Amino acid sequence: MTRLLLASALFTTLPPALAADPPRQVAQYAHTSWTARDGASLGLVFAMAQTPDGYLWIAGSLGLFRFDGHRFTEWQPPDGQVLPSGPYSLLASRDGTLWIGTFHGLSSWDGRKFVARHPEIGQTFVTSLVEDREGTVWAGLLGQAGRLCAIRGKSIQCAAPEGGFGSFVWSLAEDRAGQLWVGAEAGIWRWGPETPRRYPVPGARVGDLTTTADGQVLAGIASKGLWERAGDQWVPHRFRKVSKPDEWMADTEVKANKLLRDRDGGLWIGTEGLGLLHVKDGQADSFTRMDGLSGNIACSLFEDREGNVWYGSERGMDRFRKLPVTTLSTRQGLPDDVTKSVLAATDGALWVATNGGLARWKDGRLSLFKEQEGLPSAQVQAQYQDAQGRLWVSTATGLAYFANERFVAVDGGPSSEIFAMAGDAAGNLWLSGNKGLARLHQGRFAENIPWAALGHSQQAQLVVADRGGLWLSFWDGSGVSYVKNGKVAANYSFAHVPGRGQVTGLRVDDEGALWVATGSTGLKRIKDGRVTALTPASGLPCETIHWSTLDQGGALWMYTSCGLVRVDRGDLAAWIADPAHRVSPVSWGVTDGVPLMVTPQAYFNPPVARQPDGKLWFIAGAELLWADPANMPSNTVPPPVHIERLTADHQSYPIEQGLRLPPRIRDMTIDFVALSLADPLRTRFRYRLEGHDSDWREAVDRRQASYTNLPPGQYRFQVKAANNSGVWNEDGAQLEFTILPAFHQTTWFRVGSLVVLTGLIWAGFQLALRLRVRRLHRQFEATLEGRVAERTRIARDLHDTLLQRFNGLLLQFQAASNLLPDRPRESKRVLDTAIDQVAGAITEGRDTVQGLRASTLETNSLAEAVRTLARELSSESGRALPVDVQVQGKPQELHPLLRDETVRIAGEALRNAFRHAQATRIDVELRYDARQLCLQVRDDGQGIDPEVLRRGEREGHFGLSGMRERAEVVGGQLSVRCPEGGGTVVEFTAPLHRPPALTRP
Repeated sequence: MTRLLLASALFTTLPPALAADPPRQVAQYAHTSWTARDGASLGLVFAMAQTPDGYLWIAGSLGLFRFDGHRFTEWQPPDGQVLPSGPYSLLASRDGTLWIGTFHGLSSWDGRKFVARHPEIGQTFVTSLVEDREGTVWAGLLGQAGRLCAIRGKSIQCAAPEGGFGSFVWSLAEDRAGQLWVGAEAGIWRWGPETPRRYPVPGARVGDLTTTADGQVLAGIASKGLWERAGDQWVPHRFRKVSKPDEWMADTEVKANKLLRDRDGGLWIGTEGLGLLHVKDGQADSFTRMDGLSGNIACSLFEDREGNVWYGSERGMDRFRKLPVTTLSTRQGLPDDVTKSVLAATDGALWVATNGGLARWKDGRLSLFKEQEGLPSAQVQAQYQDAQGRLWVSTATGLAYFANERFVAVDGGPSSEIFAMAGDAAGNLWLSGNKGLARLHQGRFAENIPWAALGHSQQAQLVVADRGGLWLSFWDGSGVSYVKNGKVAANYSFAHVPGRGQVTGLRVDDEGALWVATGSTGLKRIKDGRVTALTPASGLPCETIHWSTLDQGGALWMYTSCGLVRVDRGDLAAWIADPAHRVSPVSWGVTDGVPLMVTPQAYFNPPVARQPDGKLWFIAGAELLWADPANMPSNTVPPPVHIERLTADHQSYPIEQGLRLPPRIRDMTIDFVALSLADPLRTRFRYRLEGHDSDWREAVDRRQASYTNLPPGQYRFQVKAANNSGVWNEDGAQLEFTILPAFHQTTWFRVGSLVVLTGLIWAGFQLALRLRVRRLHRQFEATLEGRVAERTRIARDLHDTLLQRFNGLLLQFQAASNLLPDRPRESKRVLDTAIDQVAGAITEGRDTVQGLRASTLETNSLAEAVRTLARELSSESGRALPVDVQVQGKPQELHPLLRDETVRIAGEALRNAFRHAQATRIDVELRYDARQLCLQVRDDGQGIDPEVLRRGEREGHFGLSGMRERAEVVGGQLSVRCPEGGGTVVEFTAPLHRPPALTRP
């Protein structure tokens, strides 16, 4: 079985067809390797296939895997089904079905339905699978007798020719004419159901099959190299080694195990133990584990739809991607890896100066020139071709020109290093060296102008002839100078970043404009003394420019610190016409094969050359590179986009439209992938969540979107992707899902809450309305009660003041009437006093009606007010009754209402003692406690009738009831009692600090 899995063959090819430039070799592809150390535990990689959804499928000895460019995922059939062990051959048919050939039968998976084993094939080892142009899937089988099975729709028919295939069918291929070819134990068969034809291979075993560049069948034969069909004959397919272009590669140097013809016509040969061989234009080069290959034993080869070539080995897998910019080195024939300058001659030859000699590609052949070919030194530096077509080169030890396939040394002046050369219309050759500016005329040294004579202490690095003069640039950051007739005619200096102020490139265009590449201020254009600058502000990706040139179409190319940059011709013309115009450049970076140089480096000239076929060759650091502006490889395949997983609160959910998620999702992540296998790290994404994001979000090589605390509702997640060349899949992928509301987030709950809230608001409104009505009712009652209280007050005041005064006046009038006949003078005195009291009664009555609370005295002294009142009552009654007023405690300021009501109560008690009690003595006590006022009026009179005390008033009198009402007004208490020893005690207490106005009458 091991011999079958790692089958080898001889190696042949056509005679070499020499190309105009070096063929692309496998080492010039971008290479990436995956092994177990990189997380790719695949075992032996037997086969690979790519389904229409973009996934790469890998049949390994450890299982069947799916690869998205980042992750290898072992695939298991759905619904608990089991894949037969030992996946070995794979085919993705055009209808999207993945056919899986195993050691124990044939399985299929169309994305929805999995068939574990097709009964027509049984448990036979399926060695190979191919689909022809008519859509028939062919399967080669290994068993007691090899068979070939045709799968058309649901029909599977297996057959073998007369005489049989032997014990196995090992490989299948279809040629350009649509003919099916079968590699079997018994030889090579051209298959036709009616007339199969066998081509025996005596003493050898047929390995893999593919096609030649012209579409014929190519077979790998064990120990006999490669064979191809020529008519009815099989002849060796031969080629040469890149390192030995004059020798055919021997069959024994090739152990072909797997074959692949790529879309560019290149042949890839996976060998048994010798790594990978690549044949292009009749020349072969190799790539082994020493170069970074995963393993030297080839198990499979595959080309995906983006043009990447995949190599499967016993240790892992490798990807080879064609780069837009190609690097040349000693592997491609250069004498040394350190290159100094490159020149495209008018005869089509390309000259490359290196530290190990001068290389020339001409008519598809490489020639090397060193000291034995006349060079003063193999360390070649600057180059120049004059108007007569003569090539000049400077070396580490001198100057020489090329004639008759040899170099002739000449005197180049005192400089030991020459950085640049230029010729003028007068036949002079100007050399910019370390000792000055030298001039050769007709090949002979004429003069040397020291740099000091031109105002500089350092040498010029660049020299360009223009209108009978020279443009020079200097490494001291002083800009450029125009020199004519040995003198400086003009200087142009530019602001620059210290240490990066060098002028790194000069060229004059057809319009006479000078283009100046600078280390820190972009690309300058000088025309008629006017300087304009193409900088990042104008649209360039960076400001450090190493050189500039034009391609055949007039587009501007620049080598910059951020890569190779192109500005289209129309865009450039718009900027020349209007320096405010912003250009839209295209750039290629390190992933496209362009090495980056952040700061300008010293180099010899020219650093860039354009061949007649349009290819650009340039020096980057010490490397030689080339690019074809008319055919820059680009990935035109939009990447398929898939949403792979949705995780909400650490739980994964199946990806299906209309997905319903539980309520109260806090954290949600959506994983997606874009299946561009060429350069996944440069994949760009745009995504948005409709219902949440207001705009698209950008992401580079980030394959997950995260959201937190999304409210319930319907959402649609959309994602688009672009490949490494910026080609977008605008359709992308989308997922519609719903986050269910929690109990308190449901519509009916909200409606119910709204109804309840509306009811509460209505109830609150009704309550507020009732409270307002009640308040208005209380206000009305208070108003009515106030009116009643006011009437009661007036009645009480009239009783206590006006009526009492009138009662006293009545007595005085009676006394005056009694005295009038006998004692007129005394009667007159009584009447005068009565008149004065009438006036006072009138005033007091008016104040009572108006509600004024005038104190008995202007002062706030209760004791003095009581004494005054006692004297007035004594005068009214005509009795000199002793009244003793005692004060206990410290008198305090009283509220006017409390003070007046207290005086009124004391006055009523005194009147009763004077007029009704027949008392002989009255004692008044005022006591100020910390919180209350106490008034006590005691007389020794006849007391009060017990029945009057029980009722609280005497019929027709308001004295007792008035005192009680006054006590209530100020929040106090009144008690009236008659002790057993006789007399009456009136006691009134009231709080000192309670606002009387807050009490109700």
